Amino acid sequence: MVNYMLGVKWEDRVWFKISEKDKNKSQTESQTTVITVYELFLETCPSCLRIIDTPGYGATDGFEFDQQIPKDLQVLFRSEDGIHEVEAVGLVVKASQNRLTFFQRYIFDAILSLFGKDIEKNIVILSTHSDSVPTANIINALKEAGVPFAIDGEPLIFTFNNRQSETYKEDQEDFFKSCWNLGYKSMKTFFKVLEDFETTELKMTEGVLRERKRLEAIVYNLQDAIKMEELKQNMLKQTQRALKKNKNKIGNNENFTYEVDEPYKDVVPIKSSWWHLTKSAMCCTVCEENCHYPGCWWVKDLSWCSVMKDGHCTVCTNKCPVSAHVKQRKIYVPKTRKAIKVAHDLMQQYEQHVDAKKALEKELKDTKDKKLKLLEDAYQCIMELEKIALKLDSFSTIDQLDFLIEKMRETGDAEKVKTLEKLSKQYEDSYKKRRGYLKTGLDKISECYSASRSHVSGKPTPEESPPFPHMDSSANARIQKGKKHRKRKKKRS
Repeated sequence: MVNYMLGVKWEDRVWFKISEKDKNKSQTESQTTVITVYELFLETCPSCLRIIDTPGYGATDGFEFDQQIPKDLQVLFRSEDGIHEVEAVGLVVKASQNRLTFFQRYIFDAILSLFGKDIEKNIVILSTHSDSVPTANIINALKEAGVPFAIDGEPLIFTFNNRQSETYKEDQEDFFKSCWNLGYKSMKTFFKVLEDFETTELKMTEGVLRERKRLEAIVYNLQDAIKMEELKQNMLKQTQRALKKNKNKIGNNENFTYEVDEPYKDVVPIKSSWWHLTKSAMCCTVCEENCHYPGCWWVKDLSWCSVMKDGHCTVCTNKCPVSAHVKQRKIYVPKTRKAIKVAHDLMQQYEQHVDAKKALEKELKDTKDKKLKLLEDAYQCIMELEKIALKLDSFSTIDQLDFLIEKMRETGDAEKVKTLEKLSKQYEDSYKKRRGYLKTGLDKISECYSASRSHVSGKPTPEESPPFPHMDSSANARIQKGKKHRKRKKKRS
């Protein structure tokens, strides 16, 4: 693409490459570790070429690293000086493939699940290692895998065979030249088609990314609410047993003590992890809840957080304003502690044990109501994603879907259970196969390369002024402009 824009011809015997600064990187690792934006400006060209290069999914850094990619993309799409529209989304497939492996389906689904439905008309297929026109096998493989792509009378597939840097013998020149001509003509067609493409704004895509993060935050908070409900339920039972056991003392207005496991919320430091961007959380100091964790790391102004809308939180119980929230390296965790209760204190507070019991039951009901509200919010998130997302079935969303079905059954709302089960069944077969592949495949990859990774040492990139001033330093470190990395080099034989 870059060489075509630079006007490189076969006769020039030169080929430009974009090289990474980190020369020590092992070839077993993905060569792209951060989202990089390359921009190419030419005097001879009326427009600039901008390429967004994402790290490889399913690389040796593992599934957790894959989950970071959509978070980084959201930073790029939401930033004032980031990317707000695209002309095309290119998916790369080898020409020789008759069908996509489960691993490739995982990669494509992971990518496509990031975008809104309005991007489908901008998806093109880039067929590599090709010596001829696209075969029907590729088209059928993509259709079978449910990969959407633009169609203009026929599928928009562009073929390439990038063998420019290979050495060859004199009697092989005609073959290599034909490969060059194939790629050149295909690239020429690609840019002509690109001119006719309608530019798509990324508002819907940014909405998809925001809803996925919001769903993740709601489910995490819901799990905490369920845990707190269980702890309060246990304390209520302990109190009821104590009141029943000391019924005579209560009747005689005698004092007594009893022990309970008292629920409370402790504030604990976030455990350190190699995935360093999980160290921050946005918490509500009024509700004492983790409104956005994990994943709240890139904003300084909390009003920009994905779970904030119109200056208020969409997750915490009281939907508190931004001012009630803090970004910190600590989270609230439900715990219990042994507590000695005095019967007279309980009686004085509620006048009689019947009222005391009712007060405890009301507190428990309030906790249940909070759980139901979070469950409803999560359900609405799923419905919104089904409406706007190009693909709903990302791994994290389907895991959350199964969890929500289980909890929704407990509410007795048969209609919503049926709706969620229908969505789950829609993606169940392909999801289970892909999940099974990853469970074994990624573990093996990790084992194979753990030793080689331990021998690779790289120097950290010196700090530079952040391109996005409203972000914190960790977010700026994730996104780098491509012009910092470009080097022209390498003569072709």
